[in-house]
Amino acid sequence: MTCFARIAAATTAASILIIPPLARSADTMLALAPGRITVEQAQVPTDAELEQRGARIGRIDIRVDEVFEDTLSLSGPYRVVNGLHISTHDETVRQQLLFRSGEPFHRRVLDETERLLRGRRYLNEASVTPVSYNDDNTVDVLVRVHDVWTLSPGFSFGRKGGENSTRMKFEDTNFLGLGKQISLARTGDVDRTAWQLAYVDPHLFGSWWTLSTAYSSMSDGSEQALALSRPFYALDSHWSANLGASDEDSAISRYSLGKRIERFDMHERQFDVGGGLSSGLHDGWTVRYLAGFRYDARSFATRQDELEVSIPDDRTLAYPWVGIEFIEDNYLSTRNLDQIGRTEDLYLGRSARLEAGFASTAFGSTRDAFILNGSLQAGADLDRERYLIHSLGWRGRLEDGELTDAVLDANSRFYLRQSERSVFFASVTASLTSQLDPEKQLLLGGDNGLRGYPLRYQAGDANALLTLEERFYSSWQPLHLFNVGAAVFFDAGRAWGQDEHAAAPEGWLKDVGLGLRLGSARSGLGNVLHIDLAMPLDRTADVDSLQLLIETRKSF
Repeated sequence: MTCFARIAAATTAASILIIPPLARSADTMLALAPGRITVEQAQVPTDAELEQRGARIGRIDIRVDEVFEDTLSLSGPYRVVNGLHISTHDETVRQQLLFRSGEPFHRRVLDETERLLRGRRYLNEASVTPVSYNDDNTVDVLVRVHDVWTLSPGFSFGRKGGENSTRMKFEDTNFLGLGKQISLARTGDVDRTAWQLAYVDPHLFGSWWTLSTAYSSMSDGSEQALALSRPFYALDSHWSANLGASDEDSAISRYSLGKRIERFDMHERQFDVGGGLSSGLHDGWTVRYLAGFRYDARSFATRQDELEVSIPDDRTLAYPWVGIEFIEDNYLSTRNLDQIGRTEDLYLGRSARLEAGFASTAFGSTRDAFILNGSLQAGADLDRERYLIHSLGWRGRLEDGELTDAVLDANSRFYLRQSERSVFFASVTASLTSQLDPEKQLLLGGDNGLRGYPLRYQAGDANALLTLEERFYSSWQPLHLFNVGAAVFFDAGRAWGQDEHAAAPEGWLKDVGLGLRLGSARSGLGNVLHIDLAMPLDRTADVDSLQLLIETRKSF
């Protein structure tokens, strides 16, 4: 994973609760229950009436709730935590609002602001609520958020695919209550050990510009990255810009049947500059016109301990590109799907992103090639709390009339709510490749969905994975720290085709298992800890009869 990817991961979303529509058009009397934000109904126009009257935003009040609510009924340790925690500053919240005093009232903008605040790892809940209607046709708004504990020093352990990983980390996702992220970590996994230092300022000098920096000193090399970007932060944003660069030295491994068979060194330098323009949101759709220039240079060398390895030729791709993006405004707020006890914003709209570029020796490339990248997504609410979401993505190059380093990924996810505390989940994923670059492999194993088998077990030029899960969500919150869930699952997958460096895949592999889920209720991680026991149904002598997996993921 490049530093660019790690920087993106640093802004992992944390889920929160939305106030029901009737409560949003309420007066100033507020009631707080543990884990919820509610508003007592009063004689205030509804959201639709406010928009019809052309009401404007009046006073904007910010309220930041502490990590643990109702401190009078809590024991001493919880009050100590509240006392030690540096609360999010009002101005940190205000910087992220998509509306200002004097602007027209639109419920859609308030909803989008709630979703944006939910995406911050240092907040657990958020509501944006009209609380009073004034004689001058203005409406006062209360923005209420719930802090979480964001300073997380400690040690973590993970296991999947028969391999262990460790992490010692000091991280604060809301440094001094300013919304800035700093982290220092020591990690170790099957590929390498590393010291990592990162800093992210998502609102540089109070603006929408994001500054991201990262540095890693690894057992097989080093990595540095710097990025400055102004994203399309809202559906009605009119422009974006980005500039980024990274430099990485690392070792690349090739795998067969879960075993590393060879390694070689790679030096990768990347540079990316680009931006986009948009006329904003119209009739529920946003269209964005994109352009930029990318530079990706990779050089390869043998390692002193593995001199007989075949290594790829050095390769440079430098190209301008243009693109277009379509996004439909269609979100659903729900609970207990991919998170436990948290509000989730499920995207059920349609979106598309298309990019085309041309790499030429005139720009410094080692070859001429057309670059084609894109993605599609479509979601559907099938009524009775059944949801179906499809996604399709592709990338590749057209060189001398042939597809090179081409990958087509498809995924479908289905959710069926059986009760408030149980959901049936099904997922089908498939990938198809054509002439991957020599340093890459298409792998399937315990580290990416086939939980009963070693990591990176099967290799080929195509694969597929079916996952079926019965998910259970409890209301139990031990020590007010964790939301508890469980799952029973079945996985089936296989690879097709021949990877020139790996053994031929041996057909379908299946497993069954059960797992415990612990969702973070009071910390800034916003993740779910998975503890799974998986039993392979098609095991051979090189596969253990039972696999223990411990990992932290973004979802259930």
